[in-house]
Amino acid sequence: MYLIVIAWTYVTLMMAVAEATSPAGSVLGAVITFVLYGLLPMGILVYILGTPGRKRKIKAREAAEQAAYDAQQAATASLSGAPDAGGEAPAAAQDGVVAPVRKEP
Repeated sequence: MYLIVIAWTYVTLMMAVAEATSPAGSVLGAVITFVLYGLLPMGILVYILGTPGRKRKIKAREAAEQAAYDAQQAATASLSGAPDAGGEAPAAAQDGVVAPVRKEP
């Protein structure tokens, strides 16, 4: 992508130089040529082609923030003495140990 940007900037710079040095041209025309044919389209191209990279960076930053938040919450829960703070699995129900409760006749 950057090769395209560099090459097109060179082409538009040469167009601007030709505009400025020609007998019928002017420096203002050269500046307008360089901006409208060079900088503006390349700025739009770089912005559009850079969108996936920006999204990846945003998602990576959000994932890092979430991991830091989760680590902080885990550290706070282990210090607070929460019931499952020991990391033990919850006990499973045992069949047949507790008699069913029914209404007396």
